[in-house]
Amino acid sequence: MPEKKTATTFDAIMHTLKAGNFSPIYILMGDESYYIDQISDYIQTHALSPDQQAFDQTVVFGADVNAAQLADLAMQYPMMAPRKVIIVKEAQGLRSFDRLEKYLEKPQPKTILVICYKNGTLNRRTKFVSMAERLGVVFESKKLREWELPAHIRAYLTKHQATIDDKSSSMIAEHIGADMNRLKSELDKLLLSLPDGDRRVTAELVERNIGVSKDFNAFELRHAIVNHHVFKANQIINYFDKNPKAGSIYAFLPLLFNYFQNLMIAFYAPNKADKQSVADYLELRSIWGVNDYMTGMRNYSGTKTLEILEKIREVDAKSKGLDNPNTSAGDLMKELIFFILH
Repeated sequence: MPEKKTATTFDAIMHTLKAGNFSPIYILMGDESYYIDQISDYIQTHALSPDQQAFDQTVVFGADVNAAQLADLAMQYPMMAPRKVIIVKEAQGLRSFDRLEKYLEKPQPKTILVICYKNGTLNRRTKFVSMAERLGVVFESKKLREWELPAHIRAYLTKHQATIDDKSSSMIAEHIGADMNRLKSELDKLLLSLPDGDRRVTAELVERNIGVSKDFNAFELRHAIVNHHVFKANQIINYFDKNPKAGSIYAFLPLLFNYFQNLMIAFYAPNKADKQSVADYLELRSIWGVNDYMTGMRNYSGTKTLEILEKIREVDAKSKGLDNPNTSAGDLMKELIFFILH
């Protein structure tokens, strides 16, 4: 029986594939299609040579086959290559996965079966998935959460020998969101725009190439609120009110809630006068991020922070139409910023 593979992260799986090590079965599932496509496309392109693909690679769609037909395909020996590759796209259209259990009891050792199950997951407790996990790779592709995006952006650019400052990475994350295909496209565009001899992505480059203002963005709004800059915060809010495409309340509320939630926690740090102590208490990866919380504890009391969190919840509910007959999103945001800063 093939040895169980332990590569479960995207990077680990890609590292294994690039080393030429393929598993007999891959179940690629989840809500983030980007990583599923990256893995399956790599296998489709590199497991066989172009000449071998014509005879020994089959790509089918889940709605067009059943489990029995898929098992029959997988059992066939390769004709002109050392292995046979079968890729099932949109496998969420395939029914009766349990009928593949018999195939997994004695899989064809020269077959690579790739099942791409998007916009959902298969139950890991089923016999089929647990058998697949013992034989090969079961990978859940999850959408990145908003707070994870800046770190992902930095890591992607680092892989391409480029750097980016915190403001610029936050600008990109807040403007594009967790659409990984669009995010990669925009980052690649930024990399191409970098001048010779300077691999730094700056706010000016982001503004010029992606279209988000370096002066009026969610990062600057957060900075103004943290530092209690009333005029600057109102400037930004008025800008967004006049330019709704530049940003919306739905993007700002999670950002502000996350900050004040962490600020509330910071007040309970054993030594809230010491940066390192607060950073450790908040489980921050680097000490630079603690500066905003040190400033916040000077500008806001614990009581005010708690009131702000309640106000953000109230505005969030109103933005979704609860107890709000006619107040616009712009007016709700102005109301929230006034409450925070006064």
